[in-house]
Amino acid sequence: MKHTKAKRRRGTPIFIKFLLFAAVTVLLLMVTLLRIVQTVRSGAYPAAQHELAGTADTRAEARIVKSWLPDKAPAAETAKPMPESEELTLPVTAAETQDADASQPGIEILDVAGQYYRGKLMLVHDPSRVFVGVSGPLGGNNVGKKIPDIIASYGAVGGTNASGFVDNEGKGNGGTPLGLVISEGTLRYGYAGGRYEVIGFDKDNKLHCGWMTGQQALNLGIRDSVCFGPVLISEGKRQTGLSRAGNYNPRTAIGQREDGTVLLLILEGRQISSVGATVEELADIMEEYGAVNAANLDGGASSVIYYQGEQLVTGSSLRGTRSVPTAILIKPEE
Repeated sequence: MKHTKAKRRRGTPIFIKFLLFAAVTVLLLMVTLLRIVQTVRSGAYPAAQHELAGTADTRAEARIVKSWLPDKAPAAETAKPMPESEELTLPVTAAETQDADASQPGIEILDVAGQYYRGKLMLVHDPSRVFVGVSGPLGGNNVGKKIPDIIASYGAVGGTNASGFVDNEGKGNGGTPLGLVISEGTLRYGYAGGRYEVIGFDKDNKLHCGWMTGQQALNLGIRDSVCFGPVLISEGKRQTGLSRAGNYNPRTAIGQREDGTVLLLILEGRQISSVGATVEELADIMEEYGAVNAANLDGGASSVIYYQGEQLVTGSSLRGTRSVPTAILIKPEE
């Protein structure tokens, strides 16, 4: 009598189980992400919508998210109202104007706020005190410096970030500026024959904002300048097309009133309490405070302002302030 062995049923190989588990996990994550995006698109949470869209403007990995979002926020009459406790609007009042320091007369710092942003506006009443500082030799393998270090190297009382710089994949060392740089009457970077969007002061302490060659800037008597843009206001005229110049982000801008007072504006962004501002909103603020010339400076993670050793706004970078090639600085009162 023959005995036959019963055949064992083979179980599912472990690697197939793993693949099935991974596939289900990825599917659940995709469904969750899509649900979140659908909720944001619905307009129920406009602040979140602007945060995602604004981030997508400056981060390549988030462009796909931006493609899922509408180009503009829902119209006010159709959007669902935000609960009062979630409103970010913080109206500015006269009580929020403060003299920054009794030892430095002629400088005021104001709190500014809107529906999706908050920040600081510094007023320097004597424009001759405002100039461009540099981190050191520019271009090549040279490395930039953080704003507090540039301030300290010039013995200035405060300053903000200024020009853009070469920043491949967000890993730039801050040593190579974009465009023309003139500091204290000396051409520090750029070419006389190059054409640039110049933002700078002449020897009569007037702020110029517009396209010109390096030689034209020198012929105008530009003593200190950087490059970025776009120009917000030129000779009292608000520029057109600003709505196409970017979404909600941290911002830095400079302007000047008819009486010469310089306006340095820094708006926080990419935070729960302050999503950021558009370039058009920068122009709104500059107009409100009487600027006749004004321009957008480098923003994003570079946006920061210091005064008397104190950082006045919260930066958007988790790694702290960035190294940069230039800064708008304020001389001590003489």
